[in-house]
Amino acid sequence: MNALNVSDDELRSLTERVTAMAAAFLSELPDLRTFPDLSSREALDRLAGPLPEHGLGAQALQGLEDVLSMCRPPSPRFWGYVLGSNEPVAALADLLVSVLNQNVTAWRSSPAGVTVERQVVQWIATAIGCPTHTGSLCGGGSAANLMGLAIAREALLPANESGARPGIVYASAEAHMSIAKSMALLGLGRRQLRSIPTDSRFRLDTRQLEQAIAADLAAGNRPLAVVATAGTVNTGAIDPLQEIAAICARHVIWLHVDGAYGALAALAVPEKFRGLELADSLSLDAHKWLYQPLDCGMLLYRNRAAAQTAFSFTAEYARTFASNPLEGFAFFEESLELSRRFRALKLWLSLRYHGLQAFRAAIRSDLQHAQDLAQTVRGTPALELLAPVELSTVCFRYRPAPGTAVLNELNAQLLQQVIERGRVYLSNASINGQFALRACFVNHRTSDADVATIVPEVLAAAGTAG
Repeated sequence: MNALNVSDDELRSLTERVTAMAAAFLSELPDLRTFPDLSSREALDRLAGPLPEHGLGAQALQGLEDVLSMCRPPSPRFWGYVLGSNEPVAALADLLVSVLNQNVTAWRSSPAGVTVERQVVQWIATAIGCPTHTGSLCGGGSAANLMGLAIAREALLPANESGARPGIVYASAEAHMSIAKSMALLGLGRRQLRSIPTDSRFRLDTRQLEQAIAADLAAGNRPLAVVATAGTVNTGAIDPLQEIAAICARHVIWLHVDGAYGALAALAVPEKFRGLELADSLSLDAHKWLYQPLDCGMLLYRNRAAAQTAFSFTAEYARTFASNPLEGFAFFEESLELSRRFRALKLWLSLRYHGLQAFRAAIRSDLQHAQDLAQTVRGTPALELLAPVELSTVCFRYRPAPGTAVLNELNAQLLQQVIERGRVYLSNASINGQFALRACFVNHRTSDADVATIVPEVLAAAGTAG
């Protein structure tokens, strides 16, 4: 037997042990700390060490208990960042994905993988109100935003042959940091990114957008794209998509919508996302509000030919010769990646197992949890709401008395105490220069009782009777 082969019986035994660990871990989630109580030194002592020259065999699995105990768990009381809660049926699909080891780059390399991914993309595009869009899966919103702007650049200011030319991109002051990174990576330069102020609801101010475009045109600059955000990271604000689309149409500017956090909520509250279908390109993250295991990002676009113009460059060894348009399909002709994991299987299986209505219900529950927390904050004298609650993000702070000094420092210390206590997990945001405690609900495990623990825990951490 080859040294790396494992017998059928041993594989079954290993699989049973790992799935038993996984099931036990998930069953214990409600009682686990939201962040492990350990130091970096302890993590190194237990997980680091020399590479074994000779295999440990089945004993190697013993180290997984340490990994499980030292990970930040997908607790029902985790509301930090914008991170989905890892739906277990999808996790099972990921195990099979690793066994199959498909390179979903072209139909000829993975007929099932390509078929499933194209089906999943069509399902999602149609479900959020963009039935004429197509696209592909990718690592996450940052990759999708980069590819969306690459398509925009090649459609309006072709650069693939002779290099990047100056082009202006507009985004709100609340836009994700990946937009500035994309400007750098595409050779456009961060100085060509115009940061447009927001209104009182933290949405891109379209009046100031118009003024910025007019100023650039008067200066002889070429407007290239507007990045609208459908769910900002800080507050969940949704830019006025219809108004922005009209401005882009008048000036022949590409409209990219960063919907990595919020756009999938269109499944539950489509009225909040009118104009989404007008985007030339759109980023989504199913590992956020479809609760999928990482990674499961998606880029949608209206014009497949534009994507092919941006990304098609095929060496002889990768060329396909099939005359059938389905069997000749290649994702690498319209995306950045060549080697591509079978990301779609988990989403395909998860959607088929639970049905779309279950996801709609989970999203509505997250939205309601945010409103419930906001109402409790408003009714608590020592707390102050710092931003409107548009989607599922609630930003607030501890303010024990009017005029209390050093509130930013006080709340930063309070957040650290909350995390160290291990009962709830919040993150932070800066709202008009004010340090905010931030709860973001994209967690299918969260119950009403879990939400009810947040304010008492914050007050207890602050040394105030809850």
